[in-house]
Amino acid sequence: MDAFRSGADTLFILLGAIMILAMHAGFAFLELGTVRKKNQVNALVKILVDFAVSTVAYFFVGYGIAYGVHFFSSASVLAEKSGFELVKFFFLLTFAAAIPAIISGGIAERARFHPQLVATALLVGFVYPLFEGIAWNQRFGVQGWLEASFGAPFHDFAGSIVVHAVGGWAALPAVILLGSRRGRYTKDGAVAAHPPSNIPFLALGAWILAVGWFGFNVMSAQTLDKMNGLVAINSLMAMVGGTLVALVLGKNDPGFAYNGPLAGLVAVCAGSDLMHPLGALITGGVAGAIFVWMFILTQNRWKIDDVLGVWPLHGLCGAWGGIAAGIFGLQSVGGIGGVSLMSQLIGTLMGISIAVAGGWLIYGVLKKTTGIRLDPEEEYQGADLSVHKITSTPEREVSW
Repeated sequence: MDAFRSGADTLFILLGAIMILAMHAGFAFLELGTVRKKNQVNALVKILVDFAVSTVAYFFVGYGIAYGVHFFSSASVLAEKSGFELVKFFFLLTFAAAIPAIISGGIAERARFHPQLVATALLVGFVYPLFEGIAWNQRFGVQGWLEASFGAPFHDFAGSIVVHAVGGWAALPAVILLGSRRGRYTKDGAVAAHPPSNIPFLALGAWILAVGWFGFNVMSAQTLDKMNGLVAINSLMAMVGGTLVALVLGKNDPGFAYNGPLAGLVAVCAGSDLMHPLGALITGGVAGAIFVWMFILTQNRWKIDDVLGVWPLHGLCGAWGGIAAGIFGLQSVGGIGGVSLMSQLIGTLMGISIAVAGGWLIYGVLKKTTGIRLDPEEEYQGADLSVHKITSTPEREVSW
């Protein structure tokens, strides 16, 4: 029975890892559909290579920082470990690799390729694992202090803060340091439209992400005996709440409609194992509103050219999710309990602080040393030709 249980848990977490790996295709197509046509190839290549760099950085450095585990022993020694121990790395890697995938959407269309790979390695190797270890592995005694002080540790079941808020808030310094795309804002302050290149691909990316998210959330239990159907129902309700609110507030705009479910899913990650489904519905609905309002505000009022709106979507909705877990997780509002609003606030602020500091440091140093932005001619041509020497429709380039 022990062998059967171990094998079942290993298969369970492996399937979760595969579902989250598939979400990276969602990140790629969401970005591909949102950017202009001259930057589609760059979106696809960037997400794939970022994942590869993330794997190396997390394998050699990040996983050890977060969990104190390394793989620097012979294959025979590794083979003696349970399959679960080894596959768990794959599962947690897919979370870590979401950080550069999130950032990629914010800096699209004008970021240099190779400096971004350096940033990916540093973020996944050092910045992300620092907070991951604090939140999910009791590192540095922070969780113990929160529990002793406020009655419960910081709770983030599936990564509203650890993954999404960290990714979204690390993206904000990168977006600001890069500056807006050329022609996005005119000298008189007007906003020039840079419409999406392909709405069907944008929708495909959102659908892939939404489906994979049920592996992201449900399989964060990591073992079969801890799997809870409540997580699935709450994820569904938050997704629906985000969709409907974004549809209404976004005035039927498909970009808002398809990012609405993602906003809801981002927000529910933290408390999906604690909330009543009605609490999850409200959490998702509020997240949909946050995304629509803040996307419009950042783009049109503050002139922050966050191409996919990753700061509102992941940064702000993720932060809301951390706080919402401390509200709707309480027994007094129908939740399971075992959570403290004060611990949620402190944990959320800690994750944001680490992400912002890491983002400013890494992208600030890269900007001063190697540069992080394409030059005007390269940006005008598009990253596809400038970086990859081919467009998304190369047959047109060789036709007579």
